[in-house]
Formats: sequence, structure tokens, C-alpha cells
Amino acid sequence: MKLYNTLTKTIDEFAPVNGNCINMYTCGPTVYHFAHIGNLRSYIMEDALEKFLNYAGCDVKRVMNITDVGHLTSDADSGEDKMLKGAKREHKTVMEIAQFYTDAFFKDCDALNIKKPETVVPATSLIPDFIHMIEVLLEKGYAYQAGPNIYFDTSKISNYYALTGHDEDQLRIGVRDDVEEDTNKRNKADFVLWFTQSKFEDQALKWDSPWGVGYPGWHIECSAISIHYLGGALDLHCGGVDNIFPHHTNEIAQSEAYLGHPWCRHWFHVQHLNDHGAKMAKSTGNILTVSVLKEKGYDPLVYRMFCLSSHYRKPLEFSYDVLDNMAATYQKLLGRIAALKKDGEADPAQVEAYRAKFIEQVGNDLNTSSGLTLVYDVLKDQSLSDATKRAVIGDFDQVLSLDLLKERETEEPAADEDLVRLIEEKIAERKAAKKAKDFARADAIRAELAEKGVIIKDTREGTVWELKK
Repeated sequence: MKLYNTLTKTIDEFAPVNGNCINMYTCGPTVYHFAHIGNLRSYIMEDALEKFLNYAGCDVKRVMNITDVGHLTSDADSGEDKMLKGAKREHKTVMEIAQFYTDAFFKDCDALNIKKPETVVPATSLIPDFIHMIEVLLEKGYAYQAGPNIYFDTSKISNYYALTGHDEDQLRIGVRDDVEEDTNKRNKADFVLWFTQSKFEDQALKWDSPWGVGYPGWHIECSAISIHYLGGALDLHCGGVDNIFPHHTNEIAQSEAYLGHPWCRHWFHVQHLNDHGAKMAKSTGNILTVSVLKEKGYDPLVYRMFCLSSHYRKPLEFSYDVLDNMAATYQKLLGRIAALKKDGEADPAQVEAYRAKFIEQVGNDLNTSSGLTLVYDVLKDQSLSDATKRAVIGDFDQVLSLDLLKERETEEPAADEDLVRLIEEKIAERKAAKKAKDFARADAIRAELAEKGVIIKDTREGTVWELKK
């Protein structure tokens, strides 16, 4: 497989240390709120990557963390703890918040056919490892105590900005303009490894440490969890592009300082999902969840197909019009596959030939769009029997995970005359709202119809509707 490597800035031949055995680490969610579909784009593409590697004959050992402590509301070392913020908002304990949103996250993953990693680790379960790693960094001279906190000294790392490709003067103190510089730091880029009790008087989760009662910084968690479960040689580290700096940059610095040798060979980053030109982000309130999509009548797998149809290194623009078109495309595809005859035997040679094409095309920097195109090529290939087409498509679906061969109800529900009249009136009202650029009202009408079990779709021929099956 060839895969773009953020560290080298090139598409590299992916070559694990131990042949076909791959150590893969993916940054998990900070469980203080629902994951939005922008977050989930990264997890969909990471899922496709893991499944493709398995499909191609590799044995993938994947670890994911759950951040239930230490992630601040800014991505620098200041601001309110995100978990504490969630607890205050909902009048629950931090651990109640963490459990609720962890469960919600994996429920969304199930809806999107995202495989749960074999090892999922809450940060709060590994506090002794964090403390030990910090102790070693202090002993080696890579960390120092200043004021109430323990900091990592980035000046000791000659290639600190290797992952970003920037130099120090090109990077801000934090990712937000209102982040103030911590005067306890020796260098602007230094980051906190351990906060003591004095950082937040109302911090809910605190542990004893050699430096006082406190809690770990966000960055130390992923390094220690990865090393604990995958050892000191990591083949593949994944996340969204917003993790590149400072989080992944800091992971590399502290991990390699602790280990004394290079740590991760390959870095895989997924671009943002944009909504009306702006990144979808919880911090701005610009979010859309899987639950909302379902309430609006969309099958979550339509969103998965939407993500797979674009390259992971390109920003993806979300709109309901685009999702409507994708929903129609998905339904037509399912219809064509369902029409294939189920009798007969598949030709193993033809199946293997298409499997080789799939590996070649998707293996070129995880080109899932080409994988989808191959599905249509299979359907159009007149040299294949229906049985062979079904076998090939089912084989591809091990990676695509779009339930392409899943048996579905075919009986169409009926609508009475009163409901039909109401639907037509609402569609006309929605058309007028959109013409007046009252998109909030148009969305409200869509949601109102969805509550009645009516799915509406905008096509070139106008708006059409159907009842949920």
C-alpha cells in the first residue's frame, strides 16, 4: 500500500516494522459532548484504512484512547477542562458525563458501521503510567517544574516542528487568538505534562503525584497509552488534521525523548468537514450529529458513502442538497444490487481479478472513491454472472461497509389522502421558504415531515417524497 505520510510530506510505501503485523493508534474522542459528523469523518476513514489493511492480508492491532480528563477548552495549556465544562452544563459528575458520551460515541460508530478497536483505553485508567513517563522525562532533562506545573522543554528537541513543516515563528501560542502565554514556560512552545491542584480549584478529577495533587496534561495520555499497549515502535498513528499541532507534535517530542529512539513511522491525517465554508467544531457550536441526520430521515450509511466518495486529504463540503443526492445514489445502487439473481455459483478467478483491482486502486493512498467506482464497474461488466457480481461486491464491502448485500424490506408503506395532502402543502411551503432564503424554516419543515415518517428529497425534477420503511 502507498499512503501519504504527514511526517515526510510524501506518499510513501507503507512498510510496517514486523511485516504484516501492524501497530495502529488512533486518537479517540474527548467525551464531554456528542461527536459531530465532522469528528466522525476521521473515524470513518480510519475504519476504512484498518479494514483495507486487513483485507490486504495484514494483522492490525489497533488501540484508541478515550479522553476523560485533561483536555482543555483551548488547545494550548489554558482554559477550562472540557470534561468539567460538560459536567457543569449537565449537572452531572465528570465520570457520569464520560460514560454517557462514550456510550453515545460507540452507538454512532455502530450506526456508521465503524468497527470498535480491539483495545479502547480511558485516560483515567492509566494514571500511574503517565506519572512514570513524566518522572523519566524529568530525569533525562527533557522536563522541568515551574510554578505549579511540570512542563516539557521543547528546546531540547532539534526537530520539534518536523510534523508541521513550520518553524517556531510561524506558529501561534495556541490555536485561538485569545490564548495568553503561560509565563512559567521557558519557551513559547513548551507544554504541560502535569497540572497541580492550583491550576483549577474546582478540578473534579485529581490524583496524588510526586509533584502534588493534580492531573495529567492532554498530550501525555496518548503517548503513554500507545507505548503501554503497542510498545515503543508504532507503525501508524491516525487523527484529524487539527491534531497535527500541537497534539501530535507534542506526542512525538515526549515519546521519542522518553524512548530514546524514533517512535512512529507513519502519520495519517483526515481533512476537515466544512459546513457553509466553516470547519464543523463543538467550540463554535457549529455541529451536526448522527442522531440529527436520522431524525431528518437519512440512513447514517448515506453519510458514510458521502465520506468514502471523497479523498480523505481533501476538505469535504457538507450540505443537505449534496446529502440528498447521495441518498438517492445510495438507494439506486442498493436497488441495482438487489435486482441481481441470487442463484448460481461465482467464478473464483473473476472474483480474484477484481479483488486485485480493488487492492491496487484503493491501496493508492486509500482511494475509497475508486473503490466505489469499481462497484459500478462490476455491475456494468457483462462478462460476470449475477452470482459473481454479488460475490465481488460483498468482497469489496468488507472495506466499504455500506451493507450492500443486506436484505431489506421491499414492501412500500402506504399514505392516506389526508397525509398526501399535508405532504404536498408542506413541500410547497418549504419551496417558498427556500426561495425567500428562509433556510431555517425549510429545515424545520423537513424535520416536521420526518417526524411523520416522510422523507423528502430534492432532485433536478423537483422535490419528491417517500415514507420510511
